[in-house]
Amino acid sequence: MKKLAAILLAGVLALTVFVGCGGKDAGNADNGNKETLVVGLDPEFPPMGFKENDDEIVGFDIDLANAVAEEMGVQMKFQPIDWSSKELEIDTGRIDMIWNGFSVTPEREEALLLTKPYLNNNMIVVTLKDSAISKVEDLEGKKVVLQKESSALDAFQEAPVSEKVADLTQLSSNVDCFQDLENGRAEAMVVDETVAKYYLNLHKDKFKILDESLGAEKYAIGLKKGNDELKDKLEAAITKVVKNGKAKEISEKWFGEDIVAWE
Repeated sequence: MKKLAAILLAGVLALTVFVGCGGKDAGNADNGNKETLVVGLDPEFPPMGFKENDDEIVGFDIDLANAVAEEMGVQMKFQPIDWSSKELEIDTGRIDMIWNGFSVTPEREEALLLTKPYLNNNMIVVTLKDSAISKVEDLEGKKVVLQKESSALDAFQEAPVSEKVADLTQLSSNVDCFQDLENGRAEAMVVDETVAKYYLNLHKDKFKILDESLGAEKYAIGLKKGNDELKDKLEAAITKVVKNGKAKEISEKWFGEDIVAWE
């Protein structure tokens, strides 16, 4: 009798472990069905996503993500992250996606699952308005600043002049970079055109953008590899938001024009 009881108990325990493990795996793999999705972002990346005075996170990507969430019937939770560790945040499951002016690069396409691009962008150079710098070649011998672990760094390193600058400083946020430029600690800044235009609209008398671009790029949403279900749902919802005019309305709010590029 004792032997039979032991066998039955072992069977129950084995079944419990099996069911428990199975449920856990299904939950991890299927975040396309979660009621709340966690969006990782740089909270100092205006106008895409940034904190206002009351610490509320606002921006173009925030408004667009909320409009998409409404179509999907879910909630979006916006989680500030260390931008230099964004891929790790995705890989460990602490966030479900990166949605914050996330540039498409070959390296990111290899490491992550990306949605279709939703916005076009250029990587450009910003200087003080009275600077003698007028073209990219003029950066030779100058002090340049940009955000670390960013596509701005990738674009600048591909430019021949990157090997001829006097100093290249990498800071944690674009806000810090603009402060360095304004205070004279840097003579030029490499940054996304979307960000630069927003800043220039606020400070027209301080900065200028060089006509020459360091390269064109596109913004997409970054997901963990294999999360195709969530990718499909996001893309379907974005299509609806574009067709019903909400995306245009959001773009005009932040950029003064419709720059959404969804195909």
